[in-house]
Amino acid sequence: MKTILITGATQGLGLATAQALVEQGHRLIVHGRDAAKLLDVADDLRCTGAEVSTEVADLSDLSQVVALADRVAEGHAQIDALINNAGVFKTGQPRAGAFDVRFAVNTLASALLGQRLLPVIPQEGRIIHLSSAAQASVDPRALAGDTPLQDMEAYAQSKLAITLWNQAFGDARPDGPVSLTVNPGSLLATRMVREGFGTSGNDLNIGVDILTRAALSDEFAQDTGRYYDNDARRLAPRYNDATAARVATQIDTLLSQIN
Repeated sequence: MKTILITGATQGLGLATAQALVEQGHRLIVHGRDAAKLLDVADDLRCTGAEVSTEVADLSDLSQVVALADRVAEGHAQIDALINNAGVFKTGQPRAGAFDVRFAVNTLASALLGQRLLPVIPQEGRIIHLSSAAQASVDPRALAGDTPLQDMEAYAQSKLAITLWNQAFGDARPDGPVSLTVNPGSLLATRMVREGFGTSGNDLNIGVDILTRAALSDEFAQDTGRYYDNDARRLAPRYNDATAARVATQIDTLLSQIN
């Protein structure tokens, strides 16, 4: 039995992955923004007999991310896998404090949780960040919150940003835990896809399968720092090391200013 924290677990791919993990007999910490909805989800998951605890936080508020990480680390001696599933694409509130909300949730919160939970994640553990086939070169001014972007621009840049940060993070820790970014599959049947693209989407189980494998299987045991593209069913080529280092350094600098 593994102890697994999954963010954004109250709907869509996060919920479906949580359901698959409890059916496999794992202990879950499920995260969501809506406390009432999260409790309903946890009660449903517990019907399998699984041990499920809950954590409420708005990941667009990085001070709440810090508090979430601290609570989890204090309450659990070991986290075997962190699945940073929560994400934002289209929104009527594009700003989250100093940052675009896509960078705040998709990039900074994911990196911050990976950093702060590292002391309780064993070398053989996993850190999984959701990326996307939609990726665009990262404008450092946009990442810092100084240049506004349209929805797709912000989303695509935020997804490449976490992928580049992960490459540098993994390279700095070759002995583990394995840190992997994953495109779970394009246009899966989630609310994000319905609202963003107006399509019902593809089978969620495509994404569930790769996220459970990435978090648990030996398949990726030597692939820290890499990006797995589930559309192509393969690890993607590494990104330019200098570009990854530049973006990672900026992200780490921004995170160092969070109290």
